[in-house]
Amino acid sequence: MRLRLLSICLLTLALSAAPALAEHDMVQFGSNIRVAQGQTIHDAVCFFCGVDDKGTIEGDVVVFFGSVHIAGNAHHDVVSFFGNISVDDNASIEHDMVNFFGNIRLGHNVTIGKDMVSMFGNYRAEDTATVGGDRVVEPGWIFYGPLGVFLLVLIVVVREFRAHRRRQLYMRGYPYPPPQ
Repeated sequence: MRLRLLSICLLTLALSAAPALAEHDMVQFGSNIRVAQGQTIHDAVCFFCGVDDKGTIEGDVVVFFGSVHIAGNAHHDVVSFFGNISVDDNASIEHDMVNFFGNIRLGHNVTIGKDMVSMFGNYRAEDTATVGGDRVVEPGWIFYGPLGVFLLVLIVVVREFRAHRRRQLYMRGYPYPPPQ
């Protein structure tokens, strides 16, 4: 009992002694992050919400289950899981842009400084959009096609197994072979 109490006290002391150094960071859960024109923040992290950037983001933008809209400048990486990324005309992302299971739309004169990755989603870009590094685009059908075939086979197997079990239960009431 004393050892458990001591470990809880030490853990509480350790967690309370570490200061949070997120002065210019914005972290939200379920509430959208809006960066107004002329406003600057460092990092933007959002769970179940979106980021609307019309100003400047000095650090990374990370969004889970939400959308990212860049109308200003993002000076580092932009990452989105299960959401869309939309970059307006004349906007820029200075490092990488990564999107899993979502759509990407790039406007006119958009600049992505390094690499762009779009996994299992749609990618639309104007002809004047430039990517400084590699551009990796894996369309959604590469994931959803085999998944659909697997689910179809699974449904057929389960349906046939249930039909077989019903036939077995139905035939229990009848002697086999039939009496003479």
